[in-house]
Amino acid sequence: MSESGAFPRTWIVDAYRAGERTQLRALAEGLGFPFEIKTLRYRKYEMRTNVLRGSDLHGIDPALSDVLVPPWPDLVLSMGMRNEAVCRWIRNQSGGRTRLVYLGRLWADPEQFDLVITTPQYRVPERSNVLRNALPLHGVNPEHLVAAAARWSPRLSHLPRPFIVVNIGGTSGPYAFGKHAARRLARDAVALARSRRASLLVSSSARTPTSAIDAFAAEHEVPMELYRWQRGDPENPYLGFLALADEVIVSADSISMLSEACATGKPVHMFDTGAGKLGMRHDMLAAAGETAKATDGSARGRDRPDLSLGTLAYRALMRWGWKHLTRDISQIHLGLQRGGQAVWLGDPLPANPSAPPRDLKRAVERIHLLMGLNPPCSERSNHAERPIRS
Repeated sequence: MSESGAFPRTWIVDAYRAGERTQLRALAEGLGFPFEIKTLRYRKYEMRTNVLRGSDLHGIDPALSDVLVPPWPDLVLSMGMRNEAVCRWIRNQSGGRTRLVYLGRLWADPEQFDLVITTPQYRVPERSNVLRNALPLHGVNPEHLVAAAARWSPRLSHLPRPFIVVNIGGTSGPYAFGKHAARRLARDAVALARSRRASLLVSSSARTPTSAIDAFAAEHEVPMELYRWQRGDPENPYLGFLALADEVIVSADSISMLSEACATGKPVHMFDTGAGKLGMRHDMLAAAGETAKATDGSARGRDRPDLSLGTLAYRALMRWGWKHLTRDISQIHLGLQRGGQAVWLGDPLPANPSAPPRDLKRAVERIHLLMGLNPPCSERSNHAERPIRS
């Protein structure tokens, strides 16, 4: 416990990717502990200390990073390979008292941490201190959705209900997202909207190619609201669209957007950005040990995949390279489909959809147990405490 004895003194050693920062904040707020955010800047040769699994600060630039000085924390939450050595150094400075909770993918063996919270796409070995959640953690919760709905409902009142939201990602790992995927997504989303007599609420993201949003802008068969992503835009309607959605289509390259869509409890359709043998559905069936059904003669069978050297190289790395260097998101798709939380776009919705995974609750309970605390009395902890910036 901290000196006050009320809460564990908690640091977030912050991640360097936006999606990872979202996960860390969701976990910290779910715990309900006051926390400090430690932001680091990295040297160009910082990989050395991670490859050698060090416990030092050689990988960071101390002049540009937040100070790491006593009193040392009781609990550190972090994510990202570059932070591993720093977190181990903090624990060493505390005399081994600090507990390390790490999210996502690791470079080191899980035994070097007190708790690892990961998801199926990462090849983290099974250990007693590994919690394998269904989906990444996120900040979408009922309170945020209610507030976003109240804000955006008047702005979208000119469009007829129901609303089908389309959240678009981009090229990721072994899956390219180019003009062919963009046209298919617009075609299939418009077809679903026509069948539902619905409006489309379409939102792009940082990775979305211009061709994707342009493909929707060229469609005039259904009412539509388009948002082109802008960095740091306070008027980004992403959460408002989710809050008002009756159904959600997500390009299945983005596991974060899939987890946020599933958290709404609305029907979720996964869009396969690939096609044929380069498709996500094909990879998912292969991961499950099943044979992909031929689709020759169907619209799906005639679709062309987008190709890039980067995505083909990633596929080769997944097959023949060191497993630590890649992730297999087909495991997430398989879990969502089998669990009834999502279907592939074009397939019928489940008759009895499953409730959203309770991943945050599981993570919070494990950390309370790790810290010797009583389990929280509700799924979501008190969020009245605000983060303390260093």
